[in-house]
Formats: sequence, structure tokens, C-alpha cells
Amino acid sequence: MNPMTQLDHLVYAVPDLVAATEEFAKLTGVTPVQGGRHPVGTANYLVGLGPAAYLEIIGPDEPGSRPPVFGLDRLTEPRLAAWAVRTGDIDRQVRLARERGHDPGEVVPLSRRKPDGTLLEWRLTRWPDPEPIALVPFLIDWGATAHPAASGLPRLELVSFRGTHPEPGPVRAALAALEAELEVAEGPQPALEARLLTPNGLIRLS
Repeated sequence: MNPMTQLDHLVYAVPDLVAATEEFAKLTGVTPVQGGRHPVGTANYLVGLGPAAYLEIIGPDEPGSRPPVFGLDRLTEPRLAAWAVRTGDIDRQVRLARERGHDPGEVVPLSRRKPDGTLLEWRLTRWPDPEPIALVPFLIDWGATAHPAASGLPRLELVSFRGTHPEPGPVRAALAALEAELEVAEGPQPALEARLLTPNGLIRLS
């Protein structure tokens, strides 16, 4: 992957955050760490995937709420919904991607507050109505904020990460425009799959 765009995190969207996090801990043998709350009505738990990447388990902050983020407003079961690549100059990466024929979307500022009260802030690209499963990553720029993976998260090993799509050609073109790498095979429907090496063995998230 180009040094300007590195894997930042995988997004595991869940309809019930507490239940899904507990199930993940039982499945893997690793307990995710509470990340914090977002102003958009979501909260997350995190697991490291090395020193510079992580898995985000994200769901509604309040039981029964349905925030329109990562398809949570219509989600009925957990799924690997999206992924992000990190850049140190998001405006430049957006401009380059558009010149290459792919529009990553609008750059917007976001934040979340950690349980200790620390405010984390970043910028990312976002479409108003994202796909339920997004094989093309969004861009994220942490600016001066310390990266979450550097905060001592419990870790799992990301063994593989790949996707399938009925029409992989346009997906591959968009990935190239973003300077992002993902193996995309032809398949019956859009899907992402990650294989993680855990204390309980190899597991698959999709």
C-alpha cells in the first residue's frame, strides 16, 4: 500500500453494541476496550490489529436507537461494513482521487470522547447515503490526534482481508484512485471478509 494511504481500521457494525462486544470477547478470547461516544449517536469498542491499525466495533449509543451510520438504521445482525485508509493529507488525496475518476465524497470533521474525557478529533470522507457494505474505503486523517492503535489496545493479528463484488472492475478502479489495496474477487453480492488470529484460533468476520 502506498505510504500516503495505509490501512487504518476495519468497521464491524452491530445493532446491539454491548451484546456484540461480549460475543466478540467470547469468540476471540480478547476483550475489546471501550473507545467512546460519537455526537452522531454511536459508540464503539476497539481491538488493535498491530501498532497502526485496529478493529472498530460500532453500534448505537442508546439501546433501540437507529443512527443512520454504516447502515445501523436498518441493521439486524453484525457485519463487516466498511474500512478506512489513513492519509496525512486528506485534501490532497481527495483531489488526486477525483483527478483519477473517483470521488471519495465530502471531507467532514468528526470526534468522539473517550471514557476518561479526552476528546479525539479527525477528518474523514463521507457520502450522505453510504452503501450497506463498502468495499471502497473512506479516507481518514487524524491530524494532531494520537492514533487509537497506539493507546495500548489488546491486539489480534489480521491474517487476511478481502472482498467480493458482482462487478469487481469499478471497485478495483476506485481502489487504485485512492492508492488503496484490497483483493476483490467476483461474487454474488458485495461482501468484506477478515480473518483474525486469536487466542481461540483463527476466526472469520464478514
